[in-house]
Amino acid sequence: MKITVATDAWHPQVNGVVRTLTSLTKSAASLGEEISFLTPDGFPSMPLPTYPGLRIALPNRREIIRRIEAAAPEAIHIATEGPIGWAVRAYCLRRKLAFTTSYTTRFPEYVEVRTRLPLGVGYAVMRHFHSASSMVMVATDSLRQELGARGFRKLGFWTRGVDTELFNPDHPATLDLPRPIFMTMGRVAVEKNIEAFLSLDLPGTKVVVGDGPQKAQLERQYPDAIFLGEKKGADLTAHLAAADVFVFPSLTDTFGVVQLEALACGTPVAAFPVTGPKDVIAGHSIGALDADLRSACLRALTMSREACRNFALERSWENSARQFIGNLTALQPSRVLRPVRRVPARSAVQG
Repeated sequence: MKITVATDAWHPQVNGVVRTLTSLTKSAASLGEEISFLTPDGFPSMPLPTYPGLRIALPNRREIIRRIEAAAPEAIHIATEGPIGWAVRAYCLRRKLAFTTSYTTRFPEYVEVRTRLPLGVGYAVMRHFHSASSMVMVATDSLRQELGARGFRKLGFWTRGVDTELFNPDHPATLDLPRPIFMTMGRVAVEKNIEAFLSLDLPGTKVVVGDGPQKAQLERQYPDAIFLGEKKGADLTAHLAAADVFVFPSLTDTFGVVQLEALACGTPVAAFPVTGPKDVIAGHSIGALDADLRSACLRALTMSREACRNFALERSWENSARQFIGNLTALQPSRVLRPVRRVPARSAVQG
């Protein structure tokens, strides 16, 4: 099957959506499926309001048409609700083509914390966006229940995986810091709730890996914490493996792929009992969930690193890719996207 995935989040961004889509591509190829991406590359862009380090694309209709029809997909999936996502959604609706979507980011919560726009308004926009989708894919059962209660329909399941070859406990970084080391990793932004971690009274050292608009403020506010900036690849793996506990303070993530990445490095997780951590950690001796995050951090110190690694080994990206592809092929025949007809460039531009 030829699949086109439309996404506003793409390299060089470092986040869970980009890592998920990159891993999906590799695993789908191993299963004989072809995925092409319609990304912000090549479009003009502007800084995202309140987050100048992140840019959003400004797509034009003609180029969206040209890219989709050049790819000639048999299925279209829209991964994000940004300008690229809205443009591809409009294309599919104009041509009465079926498409699927995924709910990967809590935009209503992110917008509320930055602009004070009421949650109800944000969720109304999200419901409208996803209402035309043949299936809205979500990563966890608790998120599926939550969105169902908020009026979302046609919800399907698409779990996440982890690259256990890249993320492993074999070569931890040498960190000359007082133990235990409590580490968090990700975008250093207000919606990630990192201050809830930094404000804890914990023994040892608190370490933050990542960059973002809140980094300078938090460095000034918490001078005893260690801020290492962005890490990638084997360097990131080595730092995750060197931590005693990985702390995931977010209240807004829909899954949190980084939890699996830390576990694959043998590092137990401490988190709040919310969507994402509840679906990954709850019921397993690989971390601790508690409304008192300090208590969770201290309990996580007692968890078996071997158990964390073994848990991650059972969660492959290949299984995730099979689920994703199965969702596309399981649609009713009348709702499956027909192959896009190849047309001369002039006709494509005219839309």
